[in-house]
Amino acid sequence: MRFEKYVYNPHTLQFEKVSLTTKSILLRVVGFVSAVVVSAALLYFMISEYFPTPKEKALLKELNQKDYQFATLKSQVERADKIIQNLQNRDAKIHRVLLGMDPIDPGMWKAGIGGHDPNESSKWMLSGGSNMSEAKNYVDQLERQVYLLSKSIDEVESEAKTKEKMLASIPSIKPVRLDHLARDVQQLSGFGIRLHPVHKINKMHTGIDFTAPIGTPIQSTGDGKVVRIENKASGYGRSVLIDHGFGYKTLYAHMQNVKVRPGQIIKKGEAIGTIGNSGLSTGPHCHYEVWFHEKPVNPIHYCMDGLSPIEYQELVEQSSTANQSFD
Repeated sequence: MRFEKYVYNPHTLQFEKVSLTTKSILLRVVGFVSAVVVSAALLYFMISEYFPTPKEKALLKELNQKDYQFATLKSQVERADKIIQNLQNRDAKIHRVLLGMDPIDPGMWKAGIGGHDPNESSKWMLSGGSNMSEAKNYVDQLERQVYLLSKSIDEVESEAKTKEKMLASIPSIKPVRLDHLARDVQQLSGFGIRLHPVHKINKMHTGIDFTAPIGTPIQSTGDGKVVRIENKASGYGRSVLIDHGFGYKTLYAHMQNVKVRPGQIIKKGEAIGTIGNSGLSTGPHCHYEVWFHEKPVNPIHYCMDGLSPIEYQELVEQSSTANQSFD
């Protein structure tokens, strides 16, 4: 039986049936439907919030794992940034300074990729770094810095090898080992105008004469290559010329015998022959010359091995005395 509604009319003293208008019916229907929809939405929200489905639980767990992984990645990237900054400082303030290289322009380290803000990485760090786009830009920045640092290290390594080779090649030790320097410097003739022992005239002496007994070993004063060996009845007699590269050459003259051959690669301190009295010489000695860019220079500045400051000063003073040379 259909539900019908009646109201009492006091004027007629009768119950009259209430007739609903179409508008009232529509409003009631809309209200009912709205109530059902809102109730259903609230019910769905409560069920979803407090009673998630297995699939939702799996997705939520995966999302939490992603958040944890992102936080871990952020921490690792921040540590990597500190390490890179430390390496950059060492590269600029230690390695390049020691090797005499110009430091890389600081602007290049922070140069952006694709025109983005060069300070974006630092902004990401300070803001907490939760944006994946900013994180990608930050990682791109670090990748570029690592690339620049790698190139810089290659340059430093190449320069270090060149410096190492140069230091080994530049003449820096005496051609004859002097075990008793105080005694031997009394018989030393240095670079400059000296009285020629045979012609008895003042003449430019372009080397240093180290006296020692015949047969005393003569050593190369730096790494190099033997470029010339001569054996003359006069002049320098038996002599060896070594090219050390970097503009340096050394000459060893009046030798008794030669133990090297032209083209041979020589190491610093390696024996190349022995003291003699060949050529135009007045006694056993090694005439030693240092040439820099085809000009003779004072060898005394390249004889620094095994000497105390006092001994070196004695050697300098003795070599500067205007005495008679031995050749």
